Amino acid sequence: MPRLFTALELPDMARTHLSLLRGEIGGARWTARENLHITLRFFGDVTDAVADEIAGHLDAIVADPVGVEIAGTGTFGGGSETVVYAAVTAHPALMSLQKTHDRIARLVGLAAAEHPFKPHVTLARTRYPRPSMLARFLADSGGLRLPAFEAERFVLLSSRPGRGGGPYALEAAVPLGVSADEL
Repeated sequence: MPRLFTALELPDMARTHLSLLRGEIGGARWTARENLHITLRFFGDVTDAVADEIAGHLDAIVADPVGVEIAGTGTFGGGSETVVYAAVTAHPALMSLQKTHDRIARLVGLAAAEHPFKPHVTLARTRYPRPSMLARFLADSGGLRLPAFEAERFVLLSSRPGRGGGPYALEAAVPLGVSADEL
C-alpha cells in the first residue's frame, strides 16, 4: 500500500541554500537536502487501485508553470511537535494547482485535508523544542529570500511509512505548460 503525495521540486540552488539554514535547535530532525520540496497534497496510505486512479487524474492536469517565491521562516504546531519551515508565497497559480490536487483527492474518495493549505518547505521537525532556540533560529533566518523560480512540473512521490518521510521515490512527473494536444 503506497503512501503518496504530490509536490513541487526545488532547484538545486534553493535546496542547497535551505539545507545551510540548519540551526541549533535541540532534538531537531532536519530534512535532508535531497528531500526538500513543497507538498501540494498528501494522499496518505492508499491501495494500489486508488494510487492508479490518482495517477490517472494527475496526468490529465493541464496547467501553466508555477512561479515560486521562498521568503521567510516560521513554525507550525507547538505542544509536542513543531515543524520549522521556509515560507512560500501563496501566488494564485500555486493555490489553483493545489486546489486541483485537492479535488482529485475527493474524486477518489479521500477525506478533506486536515488543515488549510499553507505553502511551505519543511526544514525540520522537533519534539518539545526550547522556545529560546526556536526564537533565535527564526530571528536569524527571518530575512530569508531566495531568487524566484518557475516550477515546470509537479511530481507524485511515495514515502515510507512513519514520521518525517524520506527517502522519497518518484512515481510520476507531470509537466506544466504543456497543452492537452501535446500530451
